[in-house]
Amino acid sequence: QVQLVESGGGLVQAGGSLRLSCAASGRTLSNYVMGWFRQAPGKEREFVGNIGWSGGTPYYVDSVKGRFTISRDNAKNTLYLQMNSLKPEDAAVYFCAARLAIHRDYNYWGQGTQVTVSS
Repeated sequence: QVQLVESGGGLVQAGGSLRLSCAASGRTLSNYVMGWFRQAPGKEREFVGNIGWSGGTPYYVDSVKGRFTISRDNAKNTLYLQMNSLKPEDAAVYFCAARLAIHRDYNYWGQGTQVTVSS
């Protein structure tokens, strides 16, 4: 089992920044891919980006490319999502998730953290 706990959400003005954290526990994550997702009210959950826990280049969807940065601290078992130049359309509940690298589907999820962006 992998436990994931997000934190760092809040209210920010458009153009501002937030850094989300996802603390992971329960299992060695070296064979896992860590992802960030978001879900706005009335919309489907959207994939934001991911990174291999053991390394590799992060991947981002076009809508956040150049504004969001995914990183991890292996020593702290923590995943981060640095969000800059936030837009009102970035407002959502943000989730971190984990899957084995050989799997396609994410099967471990955090509880989510709310990000609100005021215009």
